[in-house]
Amino acid sequence: MIPGIEPIETVEMHTGGEPVRIIVSGYPELRGATLLDKRRDARDRLDHLRRRLMHEPRGHFDMYGALPVAADHPEAAFAVLFLHNEGYSTMCGHATIALGRWAVESGRVAAVEPETRFVLQCPCGPVAVAVEVKDGRAGRVRFESVPAFTAALDRTIEVPGFGQVTLDIGYGGAFYAILPASRLGLDMAGSPLRDLVDAATVVTEAAKGAVLLEHPDDADLAFLYGTILTDGGDGRDRPSVNVCVFAEREVDRSPTGSGVTARLALAHARGQAKPGERHVFESLTGARFEGRVVRETRLGKRAAVTVEVAGEAHYTGSARFLAEPGDPLKDGFLLRP
Repeated sequence: MIPGIEPIETVEMHTGGEPVRIIVSGYPELRGATLLDKRRDARDRLDHLRRRLMHEPRGHFDMYGALPVAADHPEAAFAVLFLHNEGYSTMCGHATIALGRWAVESGRVAAVEPETRFVLQCPCGPVAVAVEVKDGRAGRVRFESVPAFTAALDRTIEVPGFGQVTLDIGYGGAFYAILPASRLGLDMAGSPLRDLVDAATVVTEAAKGAVLLEHPDDADLAFLYGTILTDGGDGRDRPSVNVCVFAEREVDRSPTGSGVTARLALAHARGQAKPGERHVFESLTGARFEGRVVRETRLGKRAAVTVEVAGEAHYTGSARFLAEPGDPLKDGFLLRP
């Protein structure tokens, strides 16, 4: 390596094809008493490091990252910030699944067989993680996220290029607009990915302007993260295929853990998801997450549900990233045709 240049070291993983770049050393300590304070500090003071690690030439347009940090929640083993091409997520299920396996196998949390349980503090709140462990190796990971709820059912908005479109908005640690692709004249099996992404992006922008979102805990959580297009199923009798387009047109390769949570909150509100009932959701890579409503609960004045999501993550490698002072592109760039 180059003397005098401190590397940033990462562990590289994926969940259902969606990358998870876990930053394990070399990142400066964040300021702030709470995790949301640290999130603001990362955004305001150190955002060049997000771009350096997520963008080209070290990353790509659809890269995703996780930064473990000290928790301020009394029950949490550690906390995490989620990074992507645009900024910092409030929740991420696929990264939580990867972090569950990594935490056990790296020794960040003590392994207990046949199942290791711990609390991960996410920007949206504490998430209960359960990791299957056998002979010291971690396997399938489950997590129970923060209370999920319905923000809007059957809301009709004007979407440029599509006219009046009816959609739902659900919260599963982040807010998503959710609707069958068929309402936009598209098909999950046959439509080109670019058409799905273009349509979802237009829906997101239209919904941001048409639907006022509120979160009982913190105004920082009250924003529309993206749009999920589905095949119209609910995952009971057969896997329901969906694609999540979030942040700056980023496409989730996994079924989207926070999206599955939001979808099940909506399904429960419609009477299509009873507590304990198994649902299966599939991404465009063929990867599957299982989900179920665990219990009914409340979040402030809102009726809500606790949802469990399960999946598997795999390692792809490790890296030591450098930034030479004279490199004009050291903090990254993005090219998108």
